[in-house]
Amino acid sequence: MTTAALSSRPSSFSNQASKAILSANINEAGWRCHGNLWSNLREVCDLLHIAAPVSSVEEEVLFQHVRFKAGQRIHTIGQSFDTLYIVNSGFLKTVLIDEYGNEQVLSFPMKGDLLGIDGIHNQHHASEAVALSDCDIILLPYKIFTALGHTYAELEHAMFSVMSRELVREQLMIGMLSALSAEAKVARFLTNLGDRFSQLGYSGRSFNLRMTRHEIGSYLGLTLETVSRTLSAFNEMGLISVEQREICLLDPATLKTLRRLPPTKARNKVSEKVSTLVSKKLMPQWSADAAVAA
Repeated sequence: MTTAALSSRPSSFSNQASKAILSANINEAGWRCHGNLWSNLREVCDLLHIAAPVSSVEEEVLFQHVRFKAGQRIHTIGQSFDTLYIVNSGFLKTVLIDEYGNEQVLSFPMKGDLLGIDGIHNQHHASEAVALSDCDIILLPYKIFTALGHTYAELEHAMFSVMSRELVREQLMIGMLSALSAEAKVARFLTNLGDRFSQLGYSGRSFNLRMTRHEIGSYLGLTLETVSRTLSAFNEMGLISVEQREICLLDPATLKTLRRLPPTKARNKVSEKVSTLVSKKLMPQWSADAAVAA
């Protein structure tokens, strides 16, 4: 059975109706796995960091998990909208694709993020969501969500808060990127990614980049060459260490305040200073301005 079921509620959809809602999505998006993992309403709310309604109905409402392989599309541009998607595990990207096939990366969703809200406006998705790693996605049929919202006003308000949270995050990123140098954009990207991993209970200092450098450049509005050159410079300065796709943030404090890369000569002095401090297990506290002055 491939549905999110609502049972024994007059305002809810029947199981058969729910099946019909999801069967179209299954055919359109190319779902590969009709898994048997389900989550109740409380588990979904916990994943989204919102309060669940206090009622026994949460045990009656089940939302299906669907697994995607890396490279599969969760939804495509122009696809009919009827489902929201919650990331339970894995890493994705959302993109716009122009008439020439050029891709613009919009975001890199991960655990706890909500996808698909761009389809609410005109009932068709304006962007595409692609799995960058194997992912576990929870399906939230929009009609079922609205039916629950009519019954539980606090749930509806909480979900609007989640949608607003996603928009605010995108606005902050746009505002930040428009005012920063190329080097600062890459530095903030790494530290913001580290902060998100840390919030999820993972290491915020050492993690794998699931996206390519080209995708990072698309997201930041930079060329592949600029991203690669900047990462190499950070590595030379001892601010990060790079091993293929594994990144270790050696000095996140400096990365967060860095505005521009210092000249090559000053960069070498910075690298020596960082190496000395790291070898003594001390975290360097000097600022980017001090690095330039050196």
